[in-house]
Amino acid sequence: MNENQEQPPRERQRGPVTLRRDRSSESTTTDQRLLDARGPSDWVHTDPWRVMRIQAEFVEGFGALAELPKAVTVFGSARTKPDHPEYEIGRKLGGALAEAGFAVITGGGPGSMEAVNRGASEAGGYSVGLGIELPFEQGLNPWVDLGVNFRYFFARKTMFIKYAQAFICLPGGFGTLDELFEALTLVQTKKVTKFPVVLFGRSYWQGLYDWLHDSVEAGGKIGAKDMRLLHLTDDIDDAVRVVQDAYRAWEQVH
Repeated sequence: MNENQEQPPRERQRGPVTLRRDRSSESTTTDQRLLDARGPSDWVHTDPWRVMRIQAEFVEGFGALAELPKAVTVFGSARTKPDHPEYEIGRKLGGALAEAGFAVITGGGPGSMEAVNRGASEAGGYSVGLGIELPFEQGLNPWVDLGVNFRYFFARKTMFIKYAQAFICLPGGFGTLDELFEALTLVQTKKVTKFPVVLFGRSYWQGLYDWLHDSVEAGGKIGAKDMRLLHLTDDIDDAVRVVQDAYRAWEQVH
């Protein structure tokens, strides 16, 4: 080899990972580090280990929900008090969906989520709660028949999407808005089969709906067909009808 030719860098394999130059210097192997009981336990918090936790959350969610019947995901505020009119609306909505043959899926928390789970359970329906680990203790409400707790929002959101035939949004805060716009984006970009997104409560949602129409659509940021993805209503029967019509249309092509 010509003396002026550059020497290849030192190289070491760590399974499928290639380490070169200074990064190739490791005094132990992966097996050795795994089997050695001594040393710190920080490795359980490293990113590669988190991948396993993420995978486990998906496996657990898919396994728990795989045999779920047709279902509707209902979003809403955790801060709604039991004596608030919105709580009673959620309860009646959960009952109406159950009577129409749909399971309900909520975030499993208190407030409007509890109301929907309660209404479905009281009507003899299937009541599902998908909880999330938060800095403050929340836990699943007592009206959840099947509950799954998640560490990661994105894993939980996948379950909300994958196992629902429709979304209904009761009045809510940042979490509800996040879930609403994620659902709209997935439908708009055809990442999921088109299904209805219902905004329940005109007095609450009308301002947002008007802004989307008067500013976002008028400014060319979305099209007229995108606005048609939303259905605004105050009527429980109307909301359930929209869900049923969409499900019947889906059945016809499947």
